[in-house]
Amino acid sequence: MRMIRPAILVAALSALLGCGAAQANTVPAFKGNDTGGIISNALIGQTDVRALAIDHCARYGKVVKFLGSQNYYGGYVSFACRWVPYGASDRPLRVRY
Repeated sequence: MRMIRPAILVAALSALLGCGAAQANTVPAFKGNDTGGIISNALIGQTDVRALAIDHCARYGKVVKFLGSQNYYGGYVSFACRWVPYGASDRPLRVRY
């Protein structure tokens, strides 16, 4: 008798949690770190994605190299942040508007 009540309570709580609404997490249109990042295709018509990527990599003292583009709905433009090539005398400029 003592074990039935906790079992019923656990079953009721798991049923309550299982009936909750499922939610999808939102994905940001631009995401990156010091090694590179991705830019959503939704931003292509709204802003200059090249300047966005160049400014992002310049924050880390690196230059941008575009890797690929998925030209369909929900696709991304990917880029990598690389160190300044040998022989370059200056660090990249950071764009400030």
